[in-house]
Amino acid sequence: MVVHMTSRDAAATKQRILDQARGQFAQHGYTAVTVKGIADAAGVSPNLITRYFGGKDGLFLAATQVAIPVSDSFDGERSALGSRLAASIVQRWFGTHGDDPLLVLQRASGERPEAAEALAAFLDENSLEPLHRYLRESGIDDAEARSRAAAIDAFVLGVSTRRRILRWQLGDAAELHTWLSTTIQRLADG
Repeated sequence: MVVHMTSRDAAATKQRILDQARGQFAQHGYTAVTVKGIADAAGVSPNLITRYFGGKDGLFLAATQVAIPVSDSFDGERSALGSRLAASIVQRWFGTHGDDPLLVLQRASGERPEAAEALAAFLDENSLEPLHRYLRESGIDDAEARSRAAAIDAFVLGVSTRRRILRWQLGDAAELHTWLSTTIQRLADG
């Protein structure tokens, strides 16, 4: 008897594989993760990973599709930018834990040049440049806006690396929000 998988079953299976892959890539990095390990955790045959994603590289690419709604942080006065950005950051860090595709990219960036390039390009397009435009439009001259945006970007990436990649505890969400908010605002204000 041949059992045919419905498209709904296939979509659910693909999602289960992606969920397992994100968690494992985020926790262990790219090199230590195996297709068999992900397949076992997802309760599927390794052949399905090849079928759906073309193998480990394709699965990694699918697992690292990232979306960050930073534009929400740019609605409002510059005097509250630190608080808005901190709220977005804290929500992401506490809300997505190990399944965060951005965390997957960060962890793999030391092992895979293409992951490092993907992370840099993503941050340039979705963080650094929108922040630069926002600061420039808030009345700061272009060079200074670019410098402040780069400082905020580097600060957030450094804190993320320290607290999420090196497994230092995130701490209390409210305290982290206050600290990030104050520091980001100082950088935004120059």
